[in-house]
Amino acid sequence: MAHKFTQRLTESGLSITEWKPVTGALPPMTQEDWELEFAKYKESPEFKQLNSHINLDEFKFIYSMEWSHRLLGRVIGLVFVLPSLYFIARKKVSKKVAFKLLGVCALIGFQGFLGWWMVYSGLDEKLLEERRSKPTVSQYRLTAHLGAAFLVYCAMISTGMSILRDHNIMKNPELYSKIFKQINSPNLKLFRRSCTGLLGLVFLTAMSGGLVAGLDAGLIYNTFPHMGDDWVPNKNELLDPLFARKDDKSDLFWRNCLENPTTVQLNHRILATTSFFLIFAAHMYSHRIKTLIPKQAYRSLNTVVGLVSIQVTLGICTLLWLVPTDLAAAHQGGALALLTGVLILVQNLKKPTRTNLILLKQFLSKVNPDAAKKIMLK
Repeated sequence: MAHKFTQRLTESGLSITEWKPVTGALPPMTQEDWELEFAKYKESPEFKQLNSHINLDEFKFIYSMEWSHRLLGRVIGLVFVLPSLYFIARKKVSKKVAFKLLGVCALIGFQGFLGWWMVYSGLDEKLLEERRSKPTVSQYRLTAHLGAAFLVYCAMISTGMSILRDHNIMKNPELYSKIFKQINSPNLKLFRRSCTGLLGLVFLTAMSGGLVAGLDAGLIYNTFPHMGDDWVPNKNELLDPLFARKDDKSDLFWRNCLENPTTVQLNHRILATTSFFLIFAAHMYSHRIKTLIPKQAYRSLNTVVGLVSIQVTLGICTLLWLVPTDLAAAHQGGALALLTGVLILVQNLKKPTRTNLILLKQFLSKVNPDAAKKIMLK
């Protein structure tokens, strides 16, 4: 995931002009192969309009960045898909887990397709003309590719945590009997739902960051908390008529929100600031109901507060220092770390499934039969 960010920041994503899922796993092996790939790149809009000055050695660098990114994608796919199919075929996992694993495998394949679909938007001259854009990938497709990668990652984490929960229930059923009683408490309902909402907000903020990256919106208004001389730019700049494509300007608002670099940066600032203060508010509220919250969930929330503080600091520094690659990569990686922290928090507050309760009742009956009888299966 972090390599994806670096590859985007180094502008190397359009250096490979073909999609070869199998044969593309091998890089150019000879000087002749390199010259052939360079010749293909010379036909691309990016070379003609932006990079006509680069030589073969410079091309090798950006090609290697893109090739290594694609190779990592292939490796991740194989490392996950092959063992998953093996465990499913040998019936080593339950049907529910098997369907989850197959879903993640499908998402990984779809993610590979989205990657090429994204790259193609920066190679096709007609698409670039329609977008009125320089040779770069569509911010919509970039965000879709990023979003799919995050979804794959979150699905892996949640599936793994659900399996670990079943394992931990068998190890310590009495502990989980108390944890599930806490989670099911009506007094924890608001807090649990709020944390789920925070997960959605953090994900949305990360996707707005994808739009910022796709439009290079971080290269303007490099001040904080002001944007230029004011808190926010003026209305004419935020809702610039030049971004509307319909004669009646009916698409003025949404196109500026998604295509105007100034508005996109402002939206990202608003979402990021809102995420920070809502997480901080949840942390403050948690002190009032600390006895109701499972210890693992409470520790997860403390970690999330630390992560969001670091992430906001990285975001501000990235902006003030005009988006240096190392800081920008750290900030984008921080988005994934923060999303992971909130996801783990939500998982630790997740209500027990029927499978959890069956396991709990089965193993609790061995150590505390009276408590086992009180467990009601859904």
